[in-house]
Amino acid sequence: MEQTREITMQTSHSEYLKLETVYLKSVRNGFVSDKVLAEQWQELNYISKPKFDECISEYEKFETLLLNNYTEVKHFPKDSNTKIDSIYCRDASIATDFGMIICSMGKEGRRLEPEAQHRIFKANDIPVLGTIKAPGTLEGGDVAWLDKNTLAVGHTYRTNSSGIAQLKELLAPYKIEVVVAELPHYKGHSDVFHLMSILSLVDKDLAVVYSPLMPISFRNELLHRGFSFIEVPEHEFESMGCNVLAVAPRQCIMVAGNPHTENALRAAGCTVFTYKGQEISYKGGGGPTCLTRPIHRIN
Repeated sequence: MEQTREITMQTSHSEYLKLETVYLKSVRNGFVSDKVLAEQWQELNYISKPKFDECISEYEKFETLLLNNYTEVKHFPKDSNTKIDSIYCRDASIATDFGMIICSMGKEGRRLEPEAQHRIFKANDIPVLGTIKAPGTLEGGDVAWLDKNTLAVGHTYRTNSSGIAQLKELLAPYKIEVVVAELPHYKGHSDVFHLMSILSLVDKDLAVVYSPLMPISFRNELLHRGFSFIEVPEHEFESMGCNVLAVAPRQCIMVAGNPHTENALRAAGCTVFTYKGQEISYKGGGGPTCLTRPIHRIN
């Protein structure tokens, strides 16, 4: 009898399928040194100065979790034009099946990051679909694929109406529906508050959410689409309990120290890996989704 071979296809239209290829910007390339951290952490609104040696240790553990998942890891190089926030490399671009979308940052200190990533994509023959141009702003942390035909985008202080309109225009020829979530003021302009601060998809029908800051219409839209929720409690929101990176359906990485959310994920049938993220995640407001720029997943 002839064996049936499983056919796999690459896609970028997913937040939860098996992660095949990802770009990272390592501590040595992003934070660079203790001296650079000392110079920049306050202007970029970090909670306190990350400890460089501990950052390296935490980052090595995080990257090892990806490598153990048989994910191909590529690295953005050190770039003197970018600042320490560039370690949170999801934000400067968006991956689609039709090429990368180069973002336009809403945080002034990060404005040179998209072009830095653009150069790397071009040098590595990664196609680019288009670029968000001023006065539009759009950050990758405000964007999440709900399914292969639907992209959610948060309207925030980092992503404005012009940026969203340009995103819709780029995706319109491909019949991609763009669902807009109108996010609240919360802590204001200087805070790191993206759509993915309150939403992480870990399977086609399972999402980690922080409902108190979720727009009612958007929350109802997710329920209408058949999602069940892992609800993050208030005391685990600031410690990044809602920032969960799926490396495969119901296999995920999160910052250690959020036991309620971690146990709820396990109860829902998820395998959970954790890393100590006090220095590389908590202090700069960037969890595991922020530390990665997924390029391809396997469908």
